[in-house]
Amino acid sequence: MDSMEPKKLALIRVLEILQKYSDEKHPLTQDDILSRLNREYGIVLERKAVGRNLSLLREAGYEIVSTGAGCYLSEREFEDSELQLLIDGVLASKHINPTHSKELIEKLSALASPSYRRTAKNIYTVNEWDKTESPALFFTIEVIDEAIETGRQIEYDYNKYGADRKLHRTSHQHHTPYLLILHNQRYYLMSLNEKFKTLSYCRVDRITDIRVTEDPATNIHTIPGFENGIDYKRFSTAMPYMFADSPERIEFFADEWALDQVVDWFGKDIRITSTENEKRYRVSVLSSPNAMEFWALQYAGAVEILTPVPLREKVKQRLEDAIKKYKNDKGDCYGKV
Repeated sequence: MDSMEPKKLALIRVLEILQKYSDEKHPLTQDDILSRLNREYGIVLERKAVGRNLSLLREAGYEIVSTGAGCYLSEREFEDSELQLLIDGVLASKHINPTHSKELIEKLSALASPSYRRTAKNIYTVNEWDKTESPALFFTIEVIDEAIETGRQIEYDYNKYGADRKLHRTSHQHHTPYLLILHNQRYYLMSLNEKFKTLSYCRVDRITDIRVTEDPATNIHTIPGFENGIDYKRFSTAMPYMFADSPERIEFFADEWALDQVVDWFGKDIRITSTENEKRYRVSVLSSPNAMEFWALQYAGAVEILTPVPLREKVKQRLEDAIKKYKNDKGDCYGKV
């Protein structure tokens, strides 16, 4: 410490020391507390003053347990298991970049018991390849929130990855923002393209150079299909992937083993009926046709689109095109870049 802290802060510092260094397996004696007060905060107290501070903390409602080996704080704002869930969420989140992930984990770990903080060091490895590289993501979210709250439009650059694995600007956009959606661990912005007057869903981590304009937002109730506002339930089941087309009733066959995936993607508000084949079921869902096209290709080995017919034909054509690529056995393309 560069300077001595006043003794009136001792009560707060004693609490901080208990929170940081004590638990059932690591009780602290009054001498331990005195030593840390002096070493970390430059506060010099008598042993009886530490005892008085501990009594004051108990009177304030803190559960401080005394044992023959010392005392410890038995109740914390978060249980270790709760902190583990929060840390798991940070690690799994694709929209938090690696540097920010580590910072958040360190802050969360500081709220834990000493025993947990020792084990938390083992989970700092982050799958950096699958996380956003956008350091400005949270600033972008703040700007979008401001625009939604104040009823104004936004303008921004939208970017996509090129062959050099770097983001490149592809367009400059003017939108009315309506909703931020966390989907498949990515943030998407649901907004109205003011130029074409169409709804769109774009990746927030692809947005740069965003600002709130003075132009008033377009009321979502004026958009066909949204006269009654946003149906949040529809988003949870009708959008396996984020496309802006309107949901339609879609029917398909699904093999028995894939039913688990069907429910995971579309929820329980679907119809499943048996067929003559006991290993195959007929499923009816409300979904975006464009999203369903990609979903059906993902599960092509277990799913067959029945209706609408145009969607069935699109999936069929996609599969035929894919087969042609794999039937090219001439050998002149193998190994070439």
